[in-house]
Amino acid sequence: MVHTIDRDAVQELLADHEAQLVEVLPLEEYEWAHLPGAAHLPLKELDEESAARLDASRPVIVYCHDRMCDMSPRAARRLERLGFDQVHDYAEGKMDWIAAGLPFEGHAVLVAQAVRRDPVIAYLDDPVDEVAERIIADPAGLAVVVDRDHLVQGVIGEAELKGVATGSTAEQAMRFGVTTVRLSEDMEPLVRRMDRAKIHHLVVTRPDGRLAGLFVLDAVRAPESEPDQG
Repeated sequence: MVHTIDRDAVQELLADHEAQLVEVLPLEEYEWAHLPGAAHLPLKELDEESAARLDASRPVIVYCHDRMCDMSPRAARRLERLGFDQVHDYAEGKMDWIAAGLPFEGHAVLVAQAVRRDPVIAYLDDPVDEVAERIIADPAGLAVVVDRDHLVQGVIGEAELKGVATGSTAEQAMRFGVTTVRLSEDMEPLVRRMDRAKIHHLVVTRPDGRLAGLFVLDAVRAPESEPDQG
């Protein structure tokens, strides 16, 4: 029987049952990024001979790109037909894994590798007067406002500080509905989009909306701006 599982269950199976991870996407996508230690067994090549590379006595976790990709459920059923009785489909796929800030292997250059994880944080009920000094002193010039579970609610930058009433809370002063990106975002096209929009930083969140950090354009480009020492 095939079991559809989430990220937490994947981690439990890997920790407790020595499960085998298998990516079923084409080689190019596997080399771009894959879960640590995952074997590569593309769906198009999944037959009795290729499946023999796996240990049928151990649980098998198959995955593909994301929830919209149908290769992992198809591969899971194929393995079941080939005699594997402990098959698990990680339906959310590797983008869910990477977006949660978990490690991966491959040559992908993603936001996860350049996110600033120590932004100024303000809670909804924090007095703005107590946060303002930290905002002004921080290179990004803003605070990310979160609730008690660290879900992003808004930001406070220098524009929001201007004219704010004394005694206001972060919730009253913040700009809400801010654009966010995930840790799994491909860095190169993101930088191009930020350039076009003249945006210098973006809030980075996990799939559940919790704060992961800031993606700061100037910080990514800093090494490029250094003079040639040759």
